[in-house]
Amino acid sequence: MRFRAKIVDFGCLNNFTRIVNTISKLTKSCTLQLTVDNLYFMLSDKVASGGVSMWCELSQGSFFDEFQLEGMAPNANEIYLELIPENLLRALKTTQNAKSLKIKLTKKHCPCLTVAADLPSLSSNSRVVTHDIPVGVIPRKLWQDFKEPSVPDFDVSIYLPPLKTMKNVIDRMKNLSNFLVLEANKNGEMNLRIETELVSVSTHFKDLGNPPWVSTDGDGSKEGSQERTKMAQVHVDIKKLQQFLASQQVNPSKAICSIASDRTVHFILLHEDVSLQYFIPAVG
Repeated sequence: MRFRAKIVDFGCLNNFTRIVNTISKLTKSCTLQLTVDNLYFMLSDKVASGGVSMWCELSQGSFFDEFQLEGMAPNANEIYLELIPENLLRALKTTQNAKSLKIKLTKKHCPCLTVAADLPSLSSNSRVVTHDIPVGVIPRKLWQDFKEPSVPDFDVSIYLPPLKTMKNVIDRMKNLSNFLVLEANKNGEMNLRIETELVSVSTHFKDLGNPPWVSTDGDGSKEGSQERTKMAQVHVDIKKLQQFLASQQVNPSKAICSIASDRTVHFILLHEDVSLQYFIPAVG
């Protein structure tokens, strides 16, 4: 079992650091799956206890100049690691001026991801800074537990407003309640709403647009119009939503929210060769 990779391009290193930063803000611990073509950061808490799920997929060719992987067996060319993303982020933050960065799987006192940065030096000698990040190697018999979260049949999918705008709204609302109603329809409208015994507050967004897979009735019939304006809604823990919005360093080109009424809300952020999915289950 071997893994080694190298980043030379400064922009790629910066982008990779931003993604790890996002992951570190979403979870204290996650699973890192390495394959020949992609890297996956995964989190799958127990939904029954109100846990969230995350799935972040990166195309390795968009970040690494060299990428070599030998899995546990010829017919299983993959490696699964338990990782504390904050530890990886700390290592990456010290390498932002590096001429190159190498990451490899090593065996020290325990399995480690060793990050070695070739830093600029005033002398002719190179200056290499090395970080050993402890990881846990997940045995093959447990790999089946780490699969992409299943996606339910959603009632509505809608493009999100600018994430910074949405975050500012949530930051104000969180002082009023622990829970929030998120609702949207097939007419490009979305509402963020709080209702308590003392106060009722809502923010409305219009003309957001719906992804092309959202069915619409093109004949303009009354039934079609009613279907498009019907709101699907979900009650969520406002702190989980705030954490998701506060974590974002991905700068997505597209951000989509999908609602399965009274079950879950699914966010997906897309940016070039990176996709981040985040599921927040409904409450009560």
